Amino acid sequence: MVTELDDAAAVARARTGDVDAYEVLVVRYTTPAHRAAVLLGAGADADDVVQEAFVKAYRQLAHYQGRSGFRPWLLAIVANETRNLHRSRRRRDGLVLRAATGLHPEASEPDPAESVLDGERRRHLVEQIQQLDAKDREVLVCRFLLDLSEAETAEMLGLPKGTVKSRTSRALTKLRGRLVGQGVPGA
Repeated sequence: MVTELDDAAAVARARTGDVDAYEVLVVRYTTPAHRAAVLLGAGADADDVVQEAFVKAYRQLAHYQGRSGFRPWLLAIVANETRNLHRSRRRRDGLVLRAATGLHPEASEPDPAESVLDGERRRHLVEQIQQLDAKDREVLVCRFLLDLSEAETAEMLGLPKGTVKSRTSRALTKLRGRLVGQGVPGA
């Protein structure tokens, strides 16, 4: 059955024109791609960014080499499309990171008071991440909000792995400083 294909098999079949195989990849990676677009600043235009990224990925399948997997390759395209969106609007740091809160619905119903506090903490954290410069924000979004490995982050952002490590460390220090400066406990 087509839905049981792994990424490599789906890509191989999609390269031969099997649209159903590519659809498997679209279904599998639409949510992570959308999350990446939102967290990287696409905001309300995230759906458009994701759609354009999937179209570009399909057109570029012949150039996909599969070194680090389809997911980071696709997310790199999403990141580029998001950067293009920022450039076209000339407000790279001005887009709101909407929808970053509530990305992980809980399986059981939590205490409403705790939910409000958690939501406020998450909103505050996202606001602080948003205020970092684009390079710091991108690496933190990839590593901690999209849960990518250092290698996947390096692939997505087109950086050496060592640069990802050092940039992550510096960005976390800056973020921690912002949070401690505002009296956030546990920062």
